[in-house]
Amino acid sequence: MRDVAVVAFSQAHSKRREPDRNEVEILIPVIHELRTNAGITNEDVDFVCSGSSDYLAGQSFAFVSGLDAVGAWPPVCESHVEMDGAWALYEAWVKIQMGYAELALVYGFGKPSMGDLPLTMALQLDPYSVMPLWPDAVSIAALQARLLLEEGVVSERDMAEVAVRDRANAMQNPHAQLKGDFSIDQILADPYLVSPLRKHDCAPISDGASAILLASSERAKELCKRPAWIRGIEHICEPQDLGVRDLKRSRSTEIAAEKAGVSSGKVDVAELSAPFTHQEILVERALGLGSETSVNPSGGALAGNPIMAVGLSRIGEAARRVWDGTADRAVAHATSGPCLQQNLVCVLEG
Repeated sequence: MRDVAVVAFSQAHSKRREPDRNEVEILIPVIHELRTNAGITNEDVDFVCSGSSDYLAGQSFAFVSGLDAVGAWPPVCESHVEMDGAWALYEAWVKIQMGYAELALVYGFGKPSMGDLPLTMALQLDPYSVMPLWPDAVSIAALQARLLLEEGVVSERDMAEVAVRDRANAMQNPHAQLKGDFSIDQILADPYLVSPLRKHDCAPISDGASAILLASSERAKELCKRPAWIRGIEHICEPQDLGVRDLKRSRSTEIAAEKAGVSSGKVDVAELSAPFTHQEILVERALGLGSETSVNPSGGALAGNPIMAVGLSRIGEAARRVWDGTADRAVAHATSGPCLQQNLVCVLEG
């Protein structure tokens, strides 16, 4: 296996609505900042891979327009995944492992404010028996939360603790959309949004983008004083049918964590992409995180949720802690699909 590292990261501010910029205009300054900070040009990049969703843009092949932000010259070897940019990073990592690239640009972007995101996400469900009922994403998550509460897996106070922690951590993140110093009793007094979920239990709807530079060993040492080496990365998908899955745990995260080697060393920092508080608890348990781990120092997905970029941002935020010496070992997580259907785990070390 070749050594591969994350050497640069940039992101846009997560905003509820970007009324004056299209997706390409959101992405252009992010990629420009990435190149500037890394001191590279287009000519230095061997491979470009992006993550986005045509369903958010409402048109087929919408991802092609995202390439306008990269530039039309020189010609590049390019690919795209209809998923979060974290899975684009996985493809780029494979490309470097195979010797087809030494330096890869990975980005993800999304502008869900153009439509009704919770209803759009219903298109991920079984197209014959579930999707025609158009259950929105929050209602599906609420059914899972109700199951966890009735089975005693979590309590509403546990969920509120997660929200309080992440919102407080987000106060140190200039890109976060939701942040603040709240008490558990204060947010438990809020009304239900979709019972048993309150507003603070749900990630916000965010427009945004992020980008990462991935490099092979020699290029990484040239571009970064302390590269964040990828020591393990894996993604596992569970069945689409919610009825055949154990929704009280995230089995795919458990398997991905085992294959990525999360438990082989102390985890200083974990950046998790769970979009609901009860799901963040399930991911923490699936990863086996303890009190010695700082979870979501950026605020995580509950503080800013630029769909199709939020998972990639978790890898970037974890890498940032390795670069500045805050962490010697960090774990990043990304998810896709209803009720944590598919999960990616990435282990980074300094």
